[in-house]
Amino acid sequence: MKIIILSMIINIIGCSVALSANNHADLVTLFKDWRSFETPPIRHGAPDYTVGTFDKRYPIFKTYQKRLNDFDISSWPVVDQVDWHVIRAEMNGFDFNHRILKPWVRDPAYYKSLWTAKSDVPAHEGPTHHAVIELWTYSFPLSSAEEKRLTKELGIIPPLMKQAQMNLTGNARDLWITGIRDIREQSENLEILQETIGNNASDELKAIVASSKTSTYELVNWLETEAASKTGPSGLGKENYTWYQKNVHLVPMTWDDEVMLLRHELERAWAELKQEEHRNRNVPAQVAVSSAEEYQAMAERDVEMMISFLRDQDIVTVPDYFEPALRAHVGSFVPEGKRNFFSISMHYDLKPLFSHFYHWFELARMEFDPHPNPIRRNALLYNIFDSRNEGTATAVEEIFMNSGLYDDNPHSRENVLILVAQRAARGLGSLYAHSNEMTMSEAGGIHANWTPRGWMKMEPELQIFEQHLYLRQPGYGTSYITGKYLLERAMADYAKMQEEDGKDFKMKEFFDNLSAIGNIPISLGRWQMTGMDDDIKSMTNP
Repeated sequence: MKIIILSMIINIIGCSVALSANNHADLVTLFKDWRSFETPPIRHGAPDYTVGTFDKRYPIFKTYQKRLNDFDISSWPVVDQVDWHVIRAEMNGFDFNHRILKPWVRDPAYYKSLWTAKSDVPAHEGPTHHAVIELWTYSFPLSSAEEKRLTKELGIIPPLMKQAQMNLTGNARDLWITGIRDIREQSENLEILQETIGNNASDELKAIVASSKTSTYELVNWLETEAASKTGPSGLGKENYTWYQKNVHLVPMTWDDEVMLLRHELERAWAELKQEEHRNRNVPAQVAVSSAEEYQAMAERDVEMMISFLRDQDIVTVPDYFEPALRAHVGSFVPEGKRNFFSISMHYDLKPLFSHFYHWFELARMEFDPHPNPIRRNALLYNIFDSRNEGTATAVEEIFMNSGLYDDNPHSRENVLILVAQRAARGLGSLYAHSNEMTMSEAGGIHANWTPRGWMKMEPELQIFEQHLYLRQPGYGTSYITGKYLLERAMADYAKMQEEDGKDFKMKEFFDNLSAIGNIPISLGRWQMTGMDDDIKSMTNP
């Protein structure tokens, strides 16, 4: 009996020690448990987004939040405290989606399953369901093993299309109407896939492609039938938007702050563009390439120039995988009448957008030099990476410009400022759409009318795509400019600290530190890099 009692005491003590464990290893354990929970259960072969399942799972979610809040991180190193806030942001994202955003209820595009291209950021932009099919990972004709993989993956489409008709009860008109385009595009891609696999594919693959196509058509038809009854707003409102930015994406700004910043950046870009045009008034006009051969020659030249610039000017450490990562995305010649905003710019000079293609360097780093910390190794949920990845890609356009990338081509400075203006204009429009002061179409008017030289009026599909994405994913449309601002602020704070310590600011050291920190919100990166926690304190909700 004494032995049994002693054993019970030892077990109780052991459990107590386990429950009171409070170190980073325990945080990693919680992170893995949380990520496992975040993936929904399966219903009839597809992820389950039904109301009943969410209602059952929400109390379990609250236990994960409690486990996180039970940590006492006050004495932890900053790097570990940052990880705690990363998980807090993800859990806040789950909570906000459950309470407010509800993409499975309001947003037909949430049910898009087929993705034909890789995202240039760590995960697809906007809310996506948990079983998307990355068609771009397949090489045709398919091997036997790849046929089986694709057959299995496509199996989620028919039940998910049926589930969508049960779940989509929202009244967000702009999201509904524009979301039909995404599902219709899936129908078109399935048609192409059916032609691509041909008659030699297995019976199983041909059957699931046909079934997927039929079920997608049925969803399109249902969405179109229901569209007339959708009359409500699609924006979150200012209060919800601000809460989301501060508690999920960890952007220390209100809706009003972002309006002020984006207005300033839009006006600055226009004013500086006109100054550049004045300075260049006697310089021969820049001429766009007019053939595939000219485009290819420009691409070859600009790839070499970009990589040499980064290396020789000590901008960032340039590993071997940078150049192939850039070469894989140089694009191709587009006839003049078919060019959208970005391809117009690229046919004058590829380097401004090659600067933005810093994205592909960061994705290559994730593949070839993954972060040692599992919390930071892969994409953060809910696009929480946007201020970091989109902000950095936008910021380096001007940073590289000011560091000398265009010293041999003054007109390229004009192109960079046009890019800044376009991103500020589209983000400003998205803010008014989220405050429900404008429809998505009216927000697109700001986007088109305030982009210099009419470049956003050339091809309307891009404007629709971008404004739809930003309405679906709050904060994404502004992240290019807000993230740029936050990165420049972090650079300023870091440089000032270096100066006060009697050290020279080194661009390469700054960007290498940023890379080592990983794809986490800039507010957290600034804290880890400088020790300044004012942003986090201001955003932490007791």
